[in-house]
Amino acid sequence: MAHHPMKAFTAAAIQIAPLPGPLSSAAISGNLHKAVSFIEKCVAETGASLVVLPETVTTGFSPGCSPEELWDLIDVFPGKLTAPIQEVAKRLGVHIVHATYERGEERGIVYNSSMIILPSGEIAGVYRKTHPFCAEMLSQGGWVVPGNEVCVVDTELGKIGMVICFDGDFPELSRIQAIQGAEIIARPSALLRSADIWELTNRARAYDNHVFMVGANAVGIDPAGTLYFGNSMIVTPIAEVIARAASHECWVSAVLDPDKAMASLTPGSSVGQPFDHLADRNLDLLANYSDLLKGPAGTSFKFRRPGKK
Repeated sequence: MAHHPMKAFTAAAIQIAPLPGPLSSAAISGNLHKAVSFIEKCVAETGASLVVLPETVTTGFSPGCSPEELWDLIDVFPGKLTAPIQEVAKRLGVHIVHATYERGEERGIVYNSSMIILPSGEIAGVYRKTHPFCAEMLSQGGWVVPGNEVCVVDTELGKIGMVICFDGDFPELSRIQAIQGAEIIARPSALLRSADIWELTNRARAYDNHVFMVGANAVGIDPAGTLYFGNSMIVTPIAEVIARAASHECWVSAVLDPDKAMASLTPGSSVGQPFDHLADRNLDLLANYSDLLKGPAGTSFKFRRPGKK
């Protein structure tokens, strides 16, 4: 498929809370209905061509049940957790980054996934979170197994990559996507740390790689009682935050204009942008980056895993 040059368009990040109470099929259905309603209102008011939903929007992040029980409630793709979002994407003629838990190959195997849905309603690419947060990792007592593939999709808006929440802490993942041509990276999230870390990582990944970051962060309380702070944001390739939410259920939107993305060194400056972090990489030094693949590593400082003293 031929590459579509990125064009100027409006992007939106929606932040909504899961329905209160224990996770159930009825709650999942209600969460999907709520997401569709917000998408309809957002597109009607903003004219957005790309809408990004928060991480695990169908269930809330912490499911408050076992991996097996969660597996029973969710589905494969395409399926009951994608159909309503595919329908609204087709009906409105928009691109949607939808995020939900995905049923794996056998009972108890769950992926934390996102997908790009085209205006045709087709799922054009699925990404499985490659860096699950420690609390959600099945091997550490959680409920998710990691994926191991990058996903960048060439759309009529431009090339869109995906990361999910904690993935944004890992510079290598966004860099791979940028090298593969991503111009926009969508980051569905249910971030459990501080708002400054959320902003820091969104701005750093945008600036490192000269990409637009569209971060949609959850609000409200999930089925396990965990509270989220929103602050969804859109960041330009020179690290300028051009849209920012507070902690309400809402959306934020902004125009992503490729002709203005790298026009100045700092926002609004008369000084032109003189460098390109991707083109200016020292490829001789990169030969030493094989050290990144030589095996496990870890900080020398003490820290505490969930559930461990």
